[in-house]
Amino acid sequence: MKPEDIHLEEILDFSPGRIDLKGRRLVLHDIHAFAQMRKDLVEMVGIEQTRRLLTRFGFSWGYADAAAMTRIFKWDSLADWLKAGPRMHTLQGVTRSVVKSLDFDEDGENFNMHLDWHHSGEAEEHLIAFGKSDHCVCRMLVGYASGYATFCLGKNIYFIENKCRAKGDRICSATGKNENAWPDEFKDQLANFKEVDHIQKKIKDLTILLKRKDRQLANQNKRLGLLDHAKKHGFVEVHSRSFQRVLDLANRTARYDSSVLITGESGAGKEVLARYIHKLSARADNVFTAVNCGALPETLLESELFGHQAGSFTGAIKNRAGLFEQSQKGTIFLDEIGDITPALQLKLLRVLQEKEIMRVGESKTRKVDVRIIAATNKILSEEITKGSFREDLFYRLAVLEIEVPPLRDRKDDILPLARHFIQRLAKKLNLPDLHLDPSCLDYLLAHNWPGNVRELENALERAAVLSRNNLILPEFLPPAITRTQSLSSPADLSPNRTLAEVEKQYIGTVLKITGQNKSKAAKILDISPATLWRKLKKY
Repeated sequence: MKPEDIHLEEILDFSPGRIDLKGRRLVLHDIHAFAQMRKDLVEMVGIEQTRRLLTRFGFSWGYADAAAMTRIFKWDSLADWLKAGPRMHTLQGVTRSVVKSLDFDEDGENFNMHLDWHHSGEAEEHLIAFGKSDHCVCRMLVGYASGYATFCLGKNIYFIENKCRAKGDRICSATGKNENAWPDEFKDQLANFKEVDHIQKKIKDLTILLKRKDRQLANQNKRLGLLDHAKKHGFVEVHSRSFQRVLDLANRTARYDSSVLITGESGAGKEVLARYIHKLSARADNVFTAVNCGALPETLLESELFGHQAGSFTGAIKNRAGLFEQSQKGTIFLDEIGDITPALQLKLLRVLQEKEIMRVGESKTRKVDVRIIAATNKILSEEITKGSFREDLFYRLAVLEIEVPPLRDRKDDILPLARHFIQRLAKKLNLPDLHLDPSCLDYLLAHNWPGNVRELENALERAAVLSRNNLILPEFLPPAITRTQSLSSPADLSPNRTLAEVEKQYIGTVLKITGQNKSKAAKILDISPATLWRKLKKY
């Protein structure tokens, strides 16, 4: 899980009179009422005691949010868990919190984190109640950041504000360090954090009752431009670098008329990518025709592609133009090209070389102006070695070759895709409030998706049909998906088990997930089929 994947509507349950964050009740407050409370506190108990109370309030809040984040989600790294605190602060409307830097040792020593707080609600409260200040006032914000980091690291981490809008600074900002790393001149500010031990113990005691549950790209402007372009032409938001590279290559490929070969596993989205290339090309205003070459026998496929003359075979009662002719000035997508026969391969080669076709039963040629995009889930180099695919046709098709990565290699895209499918299913099934329970997310991220995007879409439709009250829970997902999570459970990785036992169970689980498809299992395990056969024989 990555902090940017947190969506407020998925972790909060809104019902009349109650807002619930997985067992914690939340309440919306008005900023003007808080401003009045701050003023009343100063008048009743003094400025120093008010600072301490507000710091302790924020500390408790941050500590509880950190506990909730590890209870609900599994994080790719400790850094991601830490960054989820500022993300939560932003989603809650308190401030727009930006992590400017984060540096720490995995054991929690030498911690250093710098946060910028834009539009601090707390600074605004102070300005409403008192006007401009001569000191930093965001006590709840520093308390929250301190409590959150303290829970994550198990060590006292304290933040001190060094810029504040209430003082006239453009933004508020703070730095967090280990308690002992702060110089003596800050000791008086650290006094506001004292006597928080009971807060930590109380939240830990509450958290133990509940079940405890992966970036910035090198060129951000290029990424945003690419993703906006992709979304405009039919793709949901893309996070994975591997698929961003695919889209970048598709963008550069689209402007030329060269033939394209798209490779990848079944269900990975090869036709979607072909349509994307067509939409970006100069042929976008003309027809896009998709043909599944593996679904038709040779004679029918030949007639379908090239057309036929009346009387050329039984049932050919009139002349008929084939799909190549019907796709003039457009694009034809030949899916599963690896399944066509050698005879048909030869005819297709002529189309690529001469830009002409000949109808079945006819002796004259006809010129066609069509771009060919082909796709296959086979490794054509292996098919060439076996003699089942023509090498000259391969080179004609693969002038530009794009490999679509399987979904398991683009984990960052799983949640955006899932949310996209949920929105579509909500309309399709007339379930306007359909949404995923956050406990589903770890299952979706942990599954290897041998059926790729198609499997994800089908799994979510199944879950949507079975859902209750528009809420998709883990038990509504296919069993193969919920079983995946057990692979990483502590019981499975017990030190009392041998490596061979763990390997045997893992191979068995992967085989179940793939429906005993040993080729797919070998790919998921990242071993050769021969190695898998040896291990199966051994176990």
